[in-house]
Amino acid sequence: MLEDVFDSQELPVSNRVDAWREITASALIPNEFSIDRAAEFRASLRAADMGAAQVTAMTYASMRSRRTARLIRRSDPEMYAVGLIVRGEQAIHQDQCEASLGAGDLVVYSTSHPYETVVDARQGTAASVVVQIPRAVLPLSSNRVDRMLAARMTGRKGSGRLLAGFLTHLTTDTAPCGAADGQRLGGVLIDLVTAWLAHHIDAAERIPAESRQHLQFLEIQDFICRHLGDVELSPATVAAAHHISLRTLHRLFHQHAHGETVAAYIRRRRLSRARRDLTDPHLAGRPVHATAARWGFPLPADFTRAFRTAYGTTPTEYRRGLLRAEPDIRCAESGRRTQRPDAPRGSAGPAPQ
Repeated sequence: MLEDVFDSQELPVSNRVDAWREITASALIPNEFSIDRAAEFRASLRAADMGAAQVTAMTYASMRSRRTARLIRRSDPEMYAVGLIVRGEQAIHQDQCEASLGAGDLVVYSTSHPYETVVDARQGTAASVVVQIPRAVLPLSSNRVDRMLAARMTGRKGSGRLLAGFLTHLTTDTAPCGAADGQRLGGVLIDLVTAWLAHHIDAAERIPAESRQHLQFLEIQDFICRHLGDVELSPATVAAAHHISLRTLHRLFHQHAHGETVAAYIRRRRLSRARRDLTDPHLAGRPVHATAARWGFPLPADFTRAFRTAYGTTPTEYRRGLLRAEPDIRCAESGRRTQRPDAPRGSAGPAPQ
Protein backbone atom coordinates (compact mmCIF):
# COMPACT_ATOMS: atom_id res chain seq x y z
CA MET A 1 0.00 0.00 0.00
CA LEU A 2 2.91 2.36 0.76
CA GLU A 3 5.31 3.09 -2.09
CA ASP A 4 9.07 2.61 -1.79
CA VAL A 5 10.67 6.06 -1.88
CA PHE A 6 14.18 5.67 -0.45
CA ASP A 7 16.63 2.90 0.42
CA SER A 8 20.15 3.85 1.48
CA GLN A 9 21.46 0.48 0.29
CA GLU A 10 21.04 1.71 -3.27
CA LEU A 11 23.47 4.61 -2.77
CA PRO A 12 27.21 4.97 -2.21
CA VAL A 13 28.04 5.17 1.50
CA SER A 14 29.33 8.73 1.16
CA ASN A 15 25.97 9.98 -0.23
CA ARG A 16 23.57 8.31 2.20
CA VAL A 17 23.29 10.93 4.94
CA ASP A 18 22.81 13.85 2.53
CA ALA A 19 20.24 11.85 0.55
CA TRP A 20 18.37 11.01 3.78
CA ARG A 21 18.30 14.69 4.75
CA GLU A 22 16.86 15.62 1.36
CA ILE A 23 14.23 12.88 1.19
CA THR A 24 12.91 13.51 4.71
CA ALA A 25 12.72 17.24 3.98
CA SER A 26 10.49 16.57 0.97
CA ALA A 27 8.50 13.60 2.30
CA LEU A 28 8.11 14.97 5.85
CA ILE A 29 9.59 18.31 6.98
CA PRO A 30 13.12 19.75 7.05
CA ASN A 31 15.24 18.76 10.06
CA GLU A 32 18.86 18.98 11.07
CA PHE A 33 20.57 15.63 11.62
CA SER A 34 23.51 14.53 13.73
CA ILE A 35 24.78 11.04 12.89
CA ASP A 36 27.85 9.76 14.72
CA ARG A 37 28.72 6.84 12.44
CA ALA A 38 27.84 8.22 9.01
CA ALA A 39 29.80 5.48 7.25
CA GLU A 40 27.48 2.87 8.82
CA PHE A 41 24.23 4.79 8.31
CA ARG A 42 21.28 2.85 6.94
CA ALA A 43 17.73 4.03 6.33
CA SER A 44 14.62 3.44 4.24
CA LEU A 45 11.38 5.31 3.65
CA ARG A 46 7.99 4.35 2.22
CA ALA A 47 5.11 6.77 1.91
CA ALA A 48 1.58 7.34 0.68
CA ASP A 49 -0.69 10.37 0.40
CA MET A 50 -4.17 9.57 1.70
CA GLY A 51 -6.25 12.65 1.15
CA ALA A 52 -5.45 15.15 3.89
CA ALA A 53 -3.29 12.60 5.72
CA GLN A 54 0.19 11.48 4.76
CA VAL A 55 1.63 8.21 6.06
CA THR A 56 5.35 7.48 6.15
CA ALA A 57 7.04 4.28 7.33
CA MET A 58 10.77 4.55 8.08
CA THR A 59 13.73 2.56 9.28
CA TYR A 60 16.94 4.29 10.36
CA ALA A 61 20.15 3.85 12.29
CA SER A 62 20.97 5.72 15.53
CA MET A 63 20.85 9.50 15.09
CA ARG A 64 19.68 12.85 16.47
CA SER A 65 17.36 15.22 14.66
CA ARG A 66 16.34 18.80 15.43
CA ARG A 67 13.64 21.05 14.08
CA THR A 68 14.81 24.54 14.88
CA ALA A 69 13.06 27.90 15.04
CA ARG A 70 15.02 28.91 11.94
CA LEU A 71 13.64 25.95 9.96
CA ILE A 72 10.12 26.72 11.19
CA ARG A 73 10.39 30.35 10.08
CA ARG A 74 11.59 29.18 6.69
CA SER A 75 8.70 26.74 6.16
CA ASP A 76 5.93 25.45 8.39
CA PRO A 77 3.09 23.30 6.97
CA GLU A 78 1.26 23.67 10.34
CA MET A 79 0.75 19.98 10.86
CA TYR A 80 0.45 17.58 13.73
CA ALA A 81 2.50 14.43 13.41
CA VAL A 82 1.61 11.21 15.21
CA GLY A 83 4.38 8.65 15.52
CA LEU A 84 4.07 4.93 16.25
CA ILE A 85 7.31 3.37 17.46
CA VAL A 86 7.76 -0.03 15.84
CA ARG A 87 11.31 -0.89 16.88
CA GLY A 88 14.17 0.67 18.84
CA GLU A 89 14.39 3.13 21.72
CA GLN A 90 13.56 6.72 20.86
CA ALA A 91 13.04 9.99 22.71
CA ILE A 92 11.50 13.34 21.83
CA HIS A 93 11.68 16.74 23.52
CA GLN A 94 9.21 19.52 22.66
CA ASP A 95 7.80 22.47 24.65
CA GLN A 96 9.56 21.53 27.91
CA CYS A 97 8.14 18.00 27.71
CA GLU A 98 10.17 14.87 27.05
CA ALA A 99 9.11 11.29 26.38
CA SER A 100 11.13 8.07 26.25
CA LEU A 101 9.47 5.75 23.76
CA GLY A 102 9.65 2.07 22.90
CA ALA A 103 7.88 -0.36 20.59
CA GLY A 104 4.10 0.05 20.74
CA ASP A 105 4.16 3.64 22.04
CA LEU A 106 2.45 6.58 20.35
CA VAL A 107 3.37 10.26 20.49
CA VAL A 108 2.07 13.47 18.94
CA TYR A 109 4.24 16.44 18.06
CA SER A 110 3.86 19.67 16.10
CA THR A 111 5.75 20.98 13.07
CA SER A 112 5.19 24.50 14.41
CA HIS A 113 7.26 24.10 17.60
CA PRO A 114 10.98 23.31 17.84
CA TYR A 115 11.77 19.75 18.87
CA GLU A 116 14.64 17.32 19.19
CA THR A 117 14.59 13.54 18.81
CA VAL A 118 17.13 10.89 19.74
CA VAL A 119 17.15 7.39 18.24
CA ASP A 120 19.06 4.49 19.79
CA ALA A 121 18.95 1.60 17.33
CA ARG A 122 21.91 -0.26 18.86
CA GLN A 123 23.62 -2.21 16.07
CA GLY A 124 20.53 -2.49 13.86
CA THR A 125 17.84 -0.06 12.74
CA ALA A 126 14.92 1.52 14.53
CA ALA A 127 11.53 1.80 12.85
CA SER A 128 8.48 4.02 13.11
CA VAL A 129 5.32 5.03 11.28
CA VAL A 130 4.39 8.71 11.12
CA VAL A 131 1.09 10.20 10.00
CA GLN A 132 0.96 13.94 9.31
CA ILE A 133 -2.36 15.79 9.40
CA PRO A 134 -2.95 19.52 8.87
CA ARG A 135 -3.80 21.21 12.13
CA ALA A 136 -6.87 22.83 10.53
CA VAL A 137 -8.37 19.42 9.67
CA LEU A 138 -8.66 18.24 13.28
CA PRO A 139 -11.91 19.42 14.94
CA LEU A 140 -10.06 19.94 18.23
CA SER A 141 -8.67 22.97 20.01
CA SER A 142 -5.00 23.35 19.11
CA ASN A 143 -4.33 24.81 22.56
CA ARG A 144 -5.59 21.59 24.16
CA VAL A 145 -3.81 19.31 21.72
CA ASP A 146 -0.57 21.22 22.32
CA ARG A 147 -0.70 20.17 25.97
CA MET A 148 -0.17 16.59 24.81
CA LEU A 149 2.92 17.25 22.70
CA ALA A 150 5.83 14.90 23.37
CA ALA A 151 3.84 12.82 25.86
CA ARG A 152 4.22 9.04 25.81
CA MET A 153 0.89 7.29 25.12
CA THR A 154 0.26 3.62 24.72
CA GLY A 155 -0.78 1.97 21.50
CA ARG A 156 -1.87 -1.21 23.27
CA LYS A 157 -5.37 -0.40 24.49
CA GLY A 158 -8.47 1.60 23.69
CA SER A 159 -8.38 4.07 20.82
CA GLY A 160 -4.57 3.86 20.86
CA ARG A 161 -4.73 0.18 19.95
CA LEU A 162 -7.13 0.93 17.11
CA LEU A 163 -4.86 3.66 15.76
CA ALA A 164 -1.68 1.58 16.11
CA GLY A 165 -3.35 -1.41 14.48
CA PHE A 166 -4.58 0.68 11.57
CA LEU A 167 -1.14 2.20 10.98
CA THR A 168 0.44 -1.25 11.13
CA HIS A 169 -2.08 -2.53 8.59
CA LEU A 170 -1.29 0.32 6.21
CA THR A 171 2.43 -0.51 6.33
CA THR A 172 2.06 -4.28 5.91
CA ASP A 173 -0.74 -4.46 3.33
CA THR A 174 0.80 -5.01 -0.11
CA ALA A 175 -2.44 -4.59 -2.08
CA PRO A 176 -2.48 -1.69 -4.58
CA CYS A 177 -4.28 1.42 -3.40
CA GLY A 178 -6.16 3.62 -5.85
CA ALA A 179 -6.93 7.31 -5.38
CA ALA A 180 -10.45 6.62 -4.10
CA ASP A 181 -9.16 4.01 -1.66
CA GLY A 182 -6.51 6.43 -0.44
CA GLN A 183 -9.11 9.12 0.23
CA ARG A 184 -11.30 6.66 2.12
CA LEU A 185 -8.44 5.31 4.22
CA GLY A 186 -7.25 8.84 4.93
CA GLY A 187 -10.70 9.72 6.24
CA VAL A 188 -10.68 6.70 8.54
CA LEU A 189 -7.20 7.61 9.75
CA ILE A 190 -8.19 11.20 10.56
CA ASP A 191 -11.21 9.90 12.49
CA LEU A 192 -8.95 7.56 14.49
CA VAL A 193 -6.40 10.28 15.27
CA THR A 194 -9.19 12.66 16.27
CA ALA A 195 -10.78 10.11 18.60
CA TRP A 196 -7.42 9.16 20.10
CA LEU A 197 -6.47 12.77 20.82
CA ALA A 198 -9.98 13.64 22.03
CA HIS A 199 -9.81 10.80 24.54
CA HIS A 200 -6.56 12.09 25.99
CA ILE A 201 -7.66 15.74 26.17
CA ASP A 202 -11.17 14.78 27.32
CA ALA A 203 -12.89 16.39 24.36
CA ALA A 204 -15.00 13.56 22.96
CA GLU A 205 -17.91 15.94 22.52
CA ARG A 206 -15.95 17.74 19.80
CA ILE A 207 -15.86 14.68 17.53
CA PRO A 208 -18.44 14.96 14.70
CA ALA A 209 -21.34 12.53 15.00
CA GLU A 210 -20.41 10.71 11.78
CA SER A 211 -16.85 10.22 13.02
CA ARG A 212 -18.11 8.92 16.37
CA GLN A 213 -20.23 6.33 14.55
CA HIS A 214 -17.29 5.29 12.39
CA LEU A 215 -15.08 4.94 15.46
CA GLN A 216 -17.71 2.85 17.22
CA PHE A 217 -17.88 0.57 14.19
CA LEU A 218 -14.07 0.15 14.24
CA GLU A 219 -14.15 -0.59 17.97
CA ILE A 220 -16.78 -3.27 17.36
CA GLN A 221 -14.70 -4.82 14.59
CA ASP A 222 -11.70 -4.87 16.91
CA PHE A 223 -13.77 -6.50 19.66
CA ILE A 224 -15.00 -9.19 17.27
CA CYS A 225 -11.48 -9.98 16.04
CA ARG A 226 -10.23 -10.35 19.62
CA HIS A 227 -13.03 -12.77 20.51
CA LEU A 228 -13.28 -14.94 17.40
CA GLY A 229 -12.37 -18.06 19.39
CA ASP A 230 -15.29 -17.57 21.78
CA VAL A 231 -18.09 -19.91 20.70
CA GLU A 232 -20.58 -17.59 22.42
CA LEU A 233 -19.66 -14.69 20.14
CA SER A 234 -22.79 -13.55 18.32
CA PRO A 235 -24.50 -10.32 17.27
CA ALA A 236 -26.35 -10.32 20.60
CA THR A 237 -23.17 -10.63 22.69
CA VAL A 238 -21.42 -7.99 20.59
CA ALA A 239 -24.29 -5.55 21.08
CA ALA A 240 -24.41 -6.24 24.82
CA ALA A 241 -20.66 -5.72 25.20
CA HIS A 242 -20.98 -2.27 23.63
CA HIS A 243 -24.20 -1.31 25.44
CA ILE A 244 -26.18 -0.83 22.26
CA SER A 245 -29.28 -2.48 20.87
CA LEU A 246 -29.17 -5.17 18.20
CA ARG A 247 -30.98 -2.77 15.91
CA THR A 248 -28.23 -0.15 16.37
CA LEU A 249 -25.54 -2.78 15.76
CA HIS A 250 -27.15 -3.93 12.52
CA ARG A 251 -27.58 -0.32 11.40
CA LEU A 252 -23.88 0.38 12.00
CA PHE A 253 -22.89 -2.61 9.85
CA HIS A 254 -25.37 -1.64 7.16
CA GLN A 255 -23.81 1.84 6.99
CA HIS A 256 -20.13 0.91 7.24
CA ALA A 257 -19.70 -2.74 6.16
CA HIS A 258 -20.97 -2.42 2.58
CA GLY A 259 -24.01 -4.58 3.27
CA GLU A 260 -22.23 -7.38 5.16
CA THR A 261 -24.17 -8.53 8.21
CA VAL A 262 -22.68 -8.94 11.68
CA ALA A 263 -23.01 -12.72 11.57
CA ALA A 264 -21.45 -12.88 8.10
CA TYR A 265 -18.53 -10.73 9.26
CA ILE A 266 -17.89 -12.99 12.26
CA ARG A 267 -18.03 -16.12 10.08
CA ARG A 268 -15.74 -14.63 7.42
CA ARG A 269 -13.10 -13.57 9.92
CA ARG A 270 -13.23 -16.95 11.67
CA LEU A 271 -12.77 -18.77 8.38
CA SER A 272 -9.91 -16.46 7.41
CA ARG A 273 -8.06 -17.16 10.66
CA ALA A 274 -8.66 -20.90 10.29
CA ARG A 275 -7.39 -20.89 6.72
CA ARG A 276 -4.28 -19.00 7.85
CA ASP A 277 -3.58 -21.69 10.45
CA LEU A 278 -4.05 -24.44 7.85
CA THR A 279 -1.35 -22.83 5.70
CA ASP A 280 1.13 -22.55 8.60
CA PRO A 281 3.74 -25.34 8.36
CA HIS A 282 4.40 -25.03 12.09
CA LEU A 283 0.79 -26.10 12.73
CA ALA A 284 0.78 -29.01 10.26
CA GLY A 285 0.43 -31.50 13.12
CA ARG A 286 -2.68 -29.87 14.56
CA PRO A 287 -5.89 -31.74 13.62
CA VAL A 288 -8.33 -29.84 11.45
CA HIS A 289 -11.06 -30.14 14.09
CA ALA A 290 -8.71 -28.48 16.63
CA THR A 291 -8.16 -25.56 14.28
CA ALA A 292 -11.92 -25.29 13.81
CA ALA A 293 -12.52 -25.26 17.56
CA ARG A 294 -9.83 -22.64 18.10
CA TRP A 295 -11.70 -20.23 15.85
CA GLY A 296 -15.22 -20.73 17.15
CA PHE A 297 -16.44 -23.79 15.21
CA PRO A 298 -17.14 -26.46 17.87
CA LEU A 299 -18.82 -28.81 15.35
CA PRO A 300 -16.40 -30.09 12.65
CA ALA A 301 -19.23 -30.68 10.18
CA ASP A 302 -20.33 -27.04 10.44
CA PHE A 303 -16.75 -25.90 9.87
CA THR A 304 -16.28 -28.14 6.83
CA ARG A 305 -19.55 -26.94 5.29
CA ALA A 306 -18.72 -23.26 5.87
CA PHE A 307 -15.15 -23.69 4.61
CA ARG A 308 -16.31 -25.44 1.42
CA THR A 309 -18.88 -22.72 0.76
CA ALA A 310 -16.27 -19.98 1.19
CA TYR A 311 -13.29 -21.56 -0.57
CA GLY A 312 -14.66 -24.33 -2.79
CA THR A 313 -12.88 -27.18 -1.03
CA THR A 314 -12.84 -28.91 2.35
CA PRO A 315 -10.28 -27.91 5.02
CA THR A 316 -8.60 -31.33 4.76
CA GLU A 317 -8.32 -31.12 0.96
CA TYR A 318 -7.06 -27.56 1.21
CA ARG A 319 -4.27 -28.51 3.63
CA ARG A 320 -3.40 -31.68 1.67
CA GLY A 321 -3.03 -29.66 -1.52
CA LEU A 322 -0.66 -27.26 0.19
CA LEU A 323 1.44 -30.09 1.60
CA ARG A 324 1.69 -31.68 -1.85
CA ALA A 325 2.76 -28.39 -3.40
CA GLU A 326 5.36 -27.59 -0.74
CA PRO A 327 7.91 -30.34 -1.65
CA ASP A 328 7.66 -29.35 -5.33
CA ILE A 329 8.42 -25.75 -4.43
CA ARG A 330 11.38 -26.78 -2.28
CA CYS A 331 12.75 -29.01 -5.04
CA ALA A 332 12.42 -26.24 -7.61
CA GLU A 333 14.17 -23.76 -5.32
CA SER A 334 16.89 -26.29 -4.53
CA GLY A 335 17.48 -26.83 -8.22
CA ARG A 336 17.81 -23.11 -8.82
CA ARG A 337 20.34 -22.86 -6.00
CA THR A 338 22.54 -25.77 -7.07
CA GLN A 339 22.53 -25.45 -10.87
CA ARG A 340 24.73 -22.62 -12.11
CA PRO A 341 23.14 -20.71 -14.98
CA ASP A 342 26.39 -20.86 -16.98
CA ALA A 343 27.32 -24.48 -16.15
CA PRO A 344 27.42 -27.08 -18.95
CA ARG A 345 24.37 -29.37 -19.14
CA GLY A 346 24.63 -32.06 -16.52
CA SER A 347 27.26 -30.28 -14.39
CA ALA A 348 26.50 -28.82 -11.03
CA GLY A 349 28.19 -26.26 -8.90
CA PRO A 350 27.51 -23.77 -6.14
CA ALA A 351 25.17 -20.90 -6.89
CA PRO A 352 26.96 -17.66 -7.75
CA GLN A 353 27.32 -15.38 -4.74
